[in-house]
Amino acid sequence: MDVLIVGAGAMGRWFGRTVDADLVFADADPESAVAAADALGGRAVPLDGDERFDVVCLAVPMRLAADAVADNAHRADAAMCDVTGAMGSPVAAMRDHLPDRERLSLHPLFAPHNAPGNVAAVADEPGTYTDALLADLDAAGNRVFETTPEEHDAAMETVQAAAHAAVLSFGLAADDVREEFATPISAALDELVASVSGGTPRVYADIQSSFGDGADRVADAARDLAAADDEAFADLYRRVSRGDDVPGDSAPSDDDRDQTDKHDPIE
Repeated sequence: MDVLIVGAGAMGRWFGRTVDADLVFADADPESAVAAADALGGRAVPLDGDERFDVVCLAVPMRLAADAVADNAHRADAAMCDVTGAMGSPVAAMRDHLPDRERLSLHPLFAPHNAPGNVAAVADEPGTYTDALLADLDAAGNRVFETTPEEHDAAMETVQAAAHAAVLSFGLAADDVREEFATPISAALDELVASVSGGTPRVYADIQSSFGDGADRVADAARDLAAADDEAFADLYRRVSRGDDVPGDSAPSDDDRDQTDKHDPIE
């Protein structure tokens, strides 16, 4: 099986290391394609070429996924997959441009240097080649689980857009205080801020533009907390403690009002 990987960055290289295939790289930066090919024992080809391959894998930024499908569909003899991080847009584009070929969308839910880990998968049109790719991911120690484009993209609003927005918001709001004042909670948040802010801004911007409702929900929740009186704050706190998903204007129940506090404010 020969695989053209479009995008020679960290995720494209991770995919190349993980699958058992003859590797070919193409990138907007030809030198990056050559470097990836040299590192993984493959070869480099022009980004705008017409050579065909068994499988084409797209490892491009989310905002470019749909265009990359259209630009490279003619190069996929049997199958196309993507590791772009979104699923709705690339899956829809693959259905349009490769209706008679195998289609697979993958989202490794980790940075490449943290592999292996959980990998979300939409086998939109499974077959021999996509089955082989999934088997390679599994053999490398990843936990591959099935989802749908709709479920995946809705989940990303929480686990990526909202999570990143909450962490970055704390980083923007926090004052610089002496280390001795840190609590376990604030220290953990400081570590998360360092982790998120140590990445690439464009990647995080793509996540926010693709799954922006998550950040909006964080902003709405922060406003609710800031405006709450004691009773309303206690209700919001208890809802979080129980893991409830209740509309913001719901009134606290009698059980909520009677519930005794059970968390120490400094852990």
